Amino acid sequence: MNTSLPALVSTEWLARNLDAPGLAVLDASHHLPAAQRDAAAEYAAGHIPGARFLGLASLFDSGSPVPYALPTPDQLAARLALLGVRGEDAIILYDDSAIRTAARAWFMLTAMGWERVAILDGGLAKWRADHRPLEIGAGTSDPASPVQLTGPRRVRSKADMLANLDADREQVVDARSADRVYGTGTDPVHGLPMGRIPGALNLPFTELFNPDGTYRSTEEIRSAFENAGLDMTRPIVASCGSGVTASVLLFALHLIGESDFALYDGSWSEWGADPDTPKAQGPEIGRPDA
Repeated sequence: MNTSLPALVSTEWLARNLDAPGLAVLDASHHLPAAQRDAAAEYAAGHIPGARFLGLASLFDSGSPVPYALPTPDQLAARLALLGVRGEDAIILYDDSAIRTAARAWFMLTAMGWERVAILDGGLAKWRADHRPLEIGAGTSDPASPVQLTGPRRVRSKADMLANLDADREQVVDARSADRVYGTGTDPVHGLPMGRIPGALNLPFTELFNPDGTYRSTEEIRSAFENAGLDMTRPIVASCGSGVTASVLLFALHLIGESDFALYDGSWSEWGADPDTPKAQGPEIGRPDA
């Protein structure tokens, strides 16, 4: 596919370009255990025609001490090759997940050097709502040769986050809901105490979407970050529970033309589980609901 690729494509755009050569459509759906949903089974029951199932739930570095760590470049390259994605292909990602997992796939691909990647605005839900066709079955594709990926770039470790507590070079924003960030009980998702990295701001990822699941306008997205207290002239590190919804914030920053951002991949799953990391808990003084 030789035409320019926007970061966010509509269902109309994808329907028009679905058969274009050099376009690889990947279902990046992944669900939290509490959702009790099987992404692979749902893909087989109905997916965008020609789409391949990325298997995001199993795409992580099991050798890392970080929970649900980003895959290594070789792991990602092997998965893409297995799905028949070639180095020259443009990739369109979509999901049907409440936690918007296409953004996680977007971050891992772009962080490791894949340049032409876009997300389907509104995902599979919008595709269905627009009465577009679905394909049934497990899907097949001829394997391709693995590409050489690098990085990942724009990733922060726990050591980096600890150092930043003193240096205050990067702003930290947490993508979880406010009750999980400012509450005092047990986090219902990961079973850890609620709380946040000291100094972290909060922008729940859900605030970046319209009621139909599409991303809000660039002006509204920028306002959401600014209203959360972020200085858009300074670098930003996003955190969440396990590095998934934080990627939504990073993709949104990309949409509004920002590039000085990074992901704390371990997020609260790593930080909250370490008894030696400092933690803030409870309402923050000065918050309207404090």
